Amino acid sequence: MTDHQSPVCAHPQAHRLHRAGWLRAAVLGANDGIVSTASFIVGVHAAGGSHAQIVLSGVLTLIAGAVSMAAGEYVSVSSQSDIENADLELEKTSLAENAELEYQELVEIYRSRGLSDSLAREVARELMAIDPLKAHARDEIGIQDVSRARPFLAALASAFAFMLGAALPLLAAGLSSLAYLPWVTGVASVVALVILGLWSAVLGGASKIRSMLRVACWGVIAMVVTSGIGELLEALI
Repeated sequence: MTDHQSPVCAHPQAHRLHRAGWLRAAVLGANDGIVSTASFIVGVHAAGGSHAQIVLSGVLTLIAGAVSMAAGEYVSVSSQSDIENADLELEKTSLAENAELEYQELVEIYRSRGLSDSLAREVARELMAIDPLKAHARDEIGIQDVSRARPFLAALASAFAFMLGAALPLLAAGLSSLAYLPWVTGVASVVALVILGLWSAVLGGASKIRSMLRVACWGVIAMVVTSGIGELLEALI
């Protein structure tokens, strides 16, 4: 290592926080697509539906679910974005009217984190000179660029993931005979959920086994419950 090289440059760390927004939406969308479509398919089968009715219901579930997921993600994440923007506007006004008070707030924040009084004042002064709003957004409010709410990106990721997830049990149901349809759909869905759990664990740096078991177990529970309700409805109707 040469004199101008630093250990930080030589050993970069691959942080994953910047993936949090779209990864959460994608995993939620794919999981919901697999579980809801597979559960709906086995439920309609248990209720005595024909093969054509089951496939048609699966297609409609895919379309309605994708649109619903996109709308839900956009609305919910937009609410988060509105709160962030409102806080930033308040902070911008306060900086314009009470710059000295805002400076003292930063000083207190850095003191509370262990900096000496002189260093806290120096850091606050330097950051206020560069970009006061960004400094307060990050250190006082807790808003950072990597975790900012992005409604449109979340909506797209969720809708696309739902369609991709829903297509797997739908394809299994379409290719299966009516007699074996719930088993083929169930196995295909569990395999898809295990793969989804593995993918999310790899991208998020989490435990692979725990992630795979978590999504697979809840998927199986949803399909069993829906199938049972379908059989009950068939008996009652």
